[in-house]
Amino acid sequence: MNLLELEPLLDMAISEDIGKGDLTTTLCLPPKLIIEAQIIAQEEGIIAGLEVAELVFKKINKGVEFEEKVSDGTRVKKDEVVADIVGDAQGILSAERIALNFLQRLSGIASITAKFVEAVKPYPAKIYDTRKTTPGLRLLEKYAVKMGGGTNHRFGLYDGILIKDNHIKVAGGISQAVRQVRQGLPAGIKVEVETANLDEVKEAVNLDVDIIMLDNMSLEMIKEAVEIIRAGKNDTLIEISGGVNLENVHQLAATGVDIISIGALTHSPKALDLSLEIK
Repeated sequence: MNLLELEPLLDMAISEDIGKGDLTTTLCLPPKLIIEAQIIAQEEGIIAGLEVAELVFKKINKGVEFEEKVSDGTRVKKDEVVADIVGDAQGILSAERIALNFLQRLSGIASITAKFVEAVKPYPAKIYDTRKTTPGLRLLEKYAVKMGGGTNHRFGLYDGILIKDNHIKVAGGISQAVRQVRQGLPAGIKVEVETANLDEVKEAVNLDVDIIMLDNMSLEMIKEAVEIIRAGKNDTLIEISGGVNLENVHQLAATGVDIISIGALTHSPKALDLSLEIK
């Protein structure tokens, strides 16, 4: 994660919350009052985003000392101290909510990702994220997925080919869409095609594609599709997407697929409960 890329995002978040100044803190507390504070986990989960939180505190007051007590990707228990903070009281309290907003959301993403990763063991299937991210937060949210043990799918439309149902409809079919893509494909870019039924799977097996996605298929249909693909192309990766949850992901992994992509990792995670408390 390139922290320099986060500067505009953090500046926007600070401006959004503090604006012309934190009225409550500046009127309530004297300047240059030094305090000690801690960020504490209120529930068990995976931590992600500590460097981001530190940057927020130091952007508001560069003299704040921020000491990580755990590392990103670490599982913490309830009441465990995540970070120690020492510095100007006004700076710490003004930065509190912004820093926690980032830290809680990213830790929530890492925590739910870790649950999915654990659920697919001992099968080789890997848990992938999608582009269903919060606008402007994709870099951070995909980083959080990695901290939870997941794998990043393409970052954007520019670094991967995924021929979806609407591309197929407009192009006139799967075969036509793949041929069009192959004509102008940059070197090193893999081609993935989405399929919605077994007829499309059979068509895709005979095309020059690297990954075949099985979209919103039933468990039984997925099993049949895997058999068809493995019989025709042993080196083609198989991805499933749609309708995946913690209750069925183990069964889905058992079908022999390679990739399970889950939009819910980033579009609707529950924030991890963290708090900042003054010592």
